[in-house]
Amino acid sequence: MAAGVFEEDGFAAERLFSQGYSYTYDDVIFLPHYIDFPTDSVRLATQLSRNISLSIPCVSSPMDTVTDAHMAAAMASLGAIGIVHSNLPAADQAALVRAAKARRVPILSSPVFLSPFDRIASADDFDSKPYVLVTESGSAKSKLLGFVSRSDWEKLPEKEVKVFDYMVNSSDYVPWNSDLGRIESYLQEKGRDLAVMVKDDEVVDFVTKDDVERIKDYPKLGVGTVGEDGKWMVGASIGTREQDKERLQHLVGDGINVVVIDSSQGNSIYQIDLIKHIKLNYPGLDVIGGNVVTISQAQNLIQAGVDGLRVGMGSGSICTTQEVCAVGRGQATAVYKVASIASQYGVPVIADGGISNSGHIVKALTLGASTVMMGSFLAGSTEAPGTYEYQNGCRVKKYRGMGSLEAMTKGSDARYLGDKAKLKIAQGVVGKVADKGSVLKFIPYTMQAVKQGFQDLGASSLQSAHDLLRSKTLRLEVRTGAGQVEGGIHGLVSYEKKSF
Repeated sequence: MAAGVFEEDGFAAERLFSQGYSYTYDDVIFLPHYIDFPTDSVRLATQLSRNISLSIPCVSSPMDTVTDAHMAAAMASLGAIGIVHSNLPAADQAALVRAAKARRVPILSSPVFLSPFDRIASADDFDSKPYVLVTESGSAKSKLLGFVSRSDWEKLPEKEVKVFDYMVNSSDYVPWNSDLGRIESYLQEKGRDLAVMVKDDEVVDFVTKDDVERIKDYPKLGVGTVGEDGKWMVGASIGTREQDKERLQHLVGDGINVVVIDSSQGNSIYQIDLIKHIKLNYPGLDVIGGNVVTISQAQNLIQAGVDGLRVGMGSGSICTTQEVCAVGRGQATAVYKVASIASQYGVPVIADGGISNSGHIVKALTLGASTVMMGSFLAGSTEAPGTYEYQNGCRVKKYRGMGSLEAMTKGSDARYLGDKAKLKIAQGVVGKVADKGSVLKFIPYTMQAVKQGFQDLGASSLQSAHDLLRSKTLRLEVRTGAGQVEGGIHGLVSYEKKSF
């Protein structure tokens, strides 16, 4: 080799992913590039679909143990978006969409309502809430009269009396679209611990002083995901059955901003026909198709008219599709291959599955994805559906794959094109995940870690990362098993891992 001539490090992505191997995120590693900007200069703004922009590249998965109204509202407040699951009746799914959009704070308390003539028989009537709200009819759709705090009720010497004998009379409220600052000012002005939110004479929710103080302490990410109507942007999933067209009609009526066609194998005549139906009847609604893992799959859905593509098959922690059906693809390879064709048509890619840490997010985004869809990463959080329980001293929540038999009995079998089959075959499992705390806290820290990863790559934005990858400036290598061990925590008798 001549003096001053050096062999180039690593491989370009084009070469690495053309060798016939199915790589996961852990199989590959990026080599560092040149830094000429601070971490705070990294911008993570991106496109979910052709017409929907996000401040951060995060999407909550349409799973019944991940995204309901609470998660959708929280994700939107962070500048991300939530996709409400469809494993429930159409009217109930539409109600979740309404609930998520009917607030401008990332809190969902699911109030308990009573009429003045009701009696509170036990603490169970509070449903673990600090307050019950009193309205004329005992429902959300009637005039607010006041409230009862659990602490006041517990002090009552005689608890059999009717609510109107001891409730706090108050018809004061704040508008549904009040932000945290306005609610805090109201509480200070009134000297109260409770603010009730009302929209069109209907009680939406309540926010407590403790809620405000808790959220104020969380890191701030920036601009929330708000639509032209001033409400949080919320997505929803549907299947490919004929009755899903009626479901979509309900969802559109309640203001969804994007629809995700939920199928484990998206390259089907059923999905292609549905995409064409949606684009014909709802031309202003963005459609995200999938799931796909190959270029040919992606091309079919792009030609049908999708505005975004969901990539992944069998890569989720609770998914057994690759094991059961012998079909799928390593997620790193899938994201790179699909993004390479989708980018030519201006179709953003969602990397769905296999996200366990911030490094996986960096890899997915750099390999061509515009966003990452997270299931297990968000499951177990405060905002995820379900109640906490204890298992071996650990606080946990249920997390299940939509291909599990348990989820299929609720209707998710259509996602696996098995709703007509007499014999149900599981493509997922049911498990438990540890309490992660609030997404309002750990997502901002995760995004800071992603920014640091982008800085090490010399990429100041997602578009910059994509450009560096396509120009072959960014280089990759395959990690051996020993290399993966070396890159993780090793050689310690014990350790405590805290990410933030």
